[in-house]
Amino acid sequence: MSLHPQASALLKMMESNGMPALEEQSPQDARQMYIQSSQILAKPVKVVHTEDRLIKGYEGDILIRIYSPEGDGPKPALVYYHGGGWVIGNIETHDALCHSLAAISECKVISVDYSLAPESKFPVAVEDAYLAVQWASDNASELNIDKSSLAVGGDSAGGNLAAAVCYMAIDRKGPSIAYQMLFYPSTGFELTDSYVKYSEGYYLNKSTMEWFRAQYLNNVEDTKNPLAAPMLIPEAETALLPPAYIVTAEYDPLSDGGEAFSRKLKDAGVEVKYVCYSGMIHGFFCMTEVLEDGKKAVENAALELKAHFAKVKDTTL
Repeated sequence: MSLHPQASALLKMMESNGMPALEEQSPQDARQMYIQSSQILAKPVKVVHTEDRLIKGYEGDILIRIYSPEGDGPKPALVYYHGGGWVIGNIETHDALCHSLAAISECKVISVDYSLAPESKFPVAVEDAYLAVQWASDNASELNIDKSSLAVGGDSAGGNLAAAVCYMAIDRKGPSIAYQMLFYPSTGFELTDSYVKYSEGYYLNKSTMEWFRAQYLNNVEDTKNPLAAPMLIPEAETALLPPAYIVTAEYDPLSDGGEAFSRKLKDAGVEVKYVCYSGMIHGFFCMTEVLEDGKKAVENAALELKAHFAKVKDTTL
C-alpha cells in the first residue's frame, strides 16, 4: 500500500516546520522538542485514576505512573516502557497512550520513566526496566494486581526493553511474565531491507537511529548482547518467552526487525500475533490526533490485552 494520506500530510507538516533533526541537537534539546510535539500529536482522555511514585532503579530512584481503571481487582497489569531511542521520551510523552491502554483493556498500566542515555548508558535502562516489573510483582497485593497476569509492553526502544526484560526474567528466574506487547520494536542491529528502503523521509531516519544507538551503547560489543538486541536471545530461552502481540508499521526502518522477531518466536513455538499496519510510519501509536489508524491501533492493542487475559482466566476456572 502507498503511504497513508494522513501520514503523508503529517510528514509534510513536519518538514515545513523546519525543526532541526534530533541528531543535530543536544539530548536535552531533543527531549524538549519531543515533549512539545507529543503534546500536539496525542492528547490524553483522562478517564482512569493515576498515581505517581518513586521506586528503586539500577542507579537511583525512578518515577513510575500507575493507571488504575475502575472496578474490583485484582486486575491484570501491563508494565509499559516508552519509546524514544533510549535518549528521549518520558511518562508524559506517553501519557495519552497509557491512559487509553488502561481504559480500554481494563488492566492496570504501570508506565516506567527509566534512565536515559547518554547520561545512563546500556545496560542501565534495561536494568531499570527489569527492576520495575520485579517491583510490580513483589507488590502485587498492595497494587491490587493479579500476579499471574503480569504483562510487559513498549514502543520502539520501549519494545526493545520489554522483549529484553522477558529474557532477563527467564535467565534470572525472576518474576513470571505472562504476555508481551511490542509496538514497532527495535530488535537488533542488522541492516535489513526496510532499514535501507525507509532510511530517510518517513519520520524515523537511519541517521537518527545511528545517533540513538551511539548515545545508548558503550561500544560495538554491546550490539552482540541479547539485552540490547533481542534477536540474539538464545534458542533455549526463546522457547520459554511469553506469548506476544507484535505490531509494526509498513513505512518504518524497524519494520523488518519486528517481523523477524515475531518469526523467531513462532519458530520456537511461542504463541504470536503479528500485525503490520499498511501505510503507517514509526511512532503512529502516539500520533492519534492526526492518524486515525494510530487511534485504531491503540484500541486494537488494548482489546488484545483484555482478550488475552480473559482467555487465560477462562482456562484456569
